[in-house]
Amino acid sequence: MASTTGPNSTTTPPTHNAPPHDSSDALSPLEQEVLEEYALLLENLNKLSPLLESLSANPTAQVLDGLRMLERKTSLVSTLLKASVYSIVLQQEMLEGEE
Repeated sequence: MASTTGPNSTTTPPTHNAPPHDSSDALSPLEQEVLEEYALLLENLNKLSPLLESLSANPTAQVLDGLRMLERKTSLVSTLLKASVYSIVLQQEMLEGEE
């Protein structure tokens, strides 16, 4: 497991390229295969980690544009929802006033 010493410090987790367990007599073939898959998964995650870190530190223009559009749409939906709620409340008050 990698540890960081500060919010911006980066450490690359160690890669484990250890050969499969020599005690294959103690493990069933399925258990051995599962361990090999976990080792492959660990290797792939270690390769992916620096890429994800760089993407999160430097978002692309396309991602930022998408987020801006999403923010505008969310704001519009929020405004329309507030207007609808206000209209319903106003209608209910008018109906109660007539009674």
